[in-house]
Amino acid sequence: MTPANSLIATRGRKPLFSFGVISDVQYADIPDGRSFLGVPRYYRHSILVLQRAVKKWNDQNNLKFSVNFGDIVDGFCPKDQSLQAVQRVVNEFDRFNGPVYHMIGNHCLYNLPRPSLVNLLKIPTETDLTYYDFSPSPAFRIIILDAYDISTLGWPQDHPNSLAARKLLEEKNPNLDKNSPLGLTGLERRFLMFNGAVGKQQLTWLDNVLWDSTKRKQKAIICCHLPLHPGASSPEALLWNYDEVLEVVHRYTCVKACIAGHDHKGGHAVDSLGVHHRVLEAALECPPGTDAYGHVDVYDDKLSILGTDRMESMEMVFSS
Repeated sequence: MTPANSLIATRGRKPLFSFGVISDVQYADIPDGRSFLGVPRYYRHSILVLQRAVKKWNDQNNLKFSVNFGDIVDGFCPKDQSLQAVQRVVNEFDRFNGPVYHMIGNHCLYNLPRPSLVNLLKIPTETDLTYYDFSPSPAFRIIILDAYDISTLGWPQDHPNSLAARKLLEEKNPNLDKNSPLGLTGLERRFLMFNGAVGKQQLTWLDNVLWDSTKRKQKAIICCHLPLHPGASSPEALLWNYDEVLEVVHRYTCVKACIAGHDHKGGHAVDSLGVHHRVLEAALECPPGTDAYGHVDVYDDKLSILGTDRMESMEMVFSS
């Protein structure tokens, strides 16, 4: 079905449910700056983008929940202001008339340790690991992955997850600065300190959730701060072990879409088994007066992302 035909087929149909999306707010009360690639970043304006997003979501009055795809504050936020900055952004999310589901990004971990973030973001987990799932309708499962399970960020230096991440980076990235991809080629450029991996325990958990989703005849949407497919993202933004995650995903037919943040320009690809991979455009890179947020209408046969301004709208029709 072409996008035009899909839009025609949608008219008159009500979605099963809808939810708000925003990514990479990266608020900080500091002057505007630029990324290492020279892309402008609007640290103070980003919270205004979030405010407008929450207002629009509330005005729509039909969103069941919203999802924040990570990086709630920026790494350049002065460390003595980190707690205040995170709380300020959380307060804006709390104005939404419904549940908000958060995930942790690298910039979150530059600012605060995991236990503080789990508490402030009200992440529904009994541990410092931040993967979880929920079912907003009997026919769907939303799965939130922890992309920094294996990471040098957020864990004590002697923690097994931090030691495993350091060992991997030493093997894969010869640079003294482990955030530099200098000399790395192709997909090997993902082995940077600001990325991370899904650990073995989480992979087993994901396999069990997808098995259960299949048994219940549910369709699944995976949400992760780091992109899971090279076709939708630059190599430098990918999850270290995206291939292992996709190997689990492809054991089943229930996963219909994987949505991510982190790679601020956004992107989209459909993998070899028909799973859509959508990376959301960043709120941080919106010049004053512009926006990047949206909502997702969920149907039994597709997702419709309706973006505002810099967030691209698109139809993601399920392959089967």
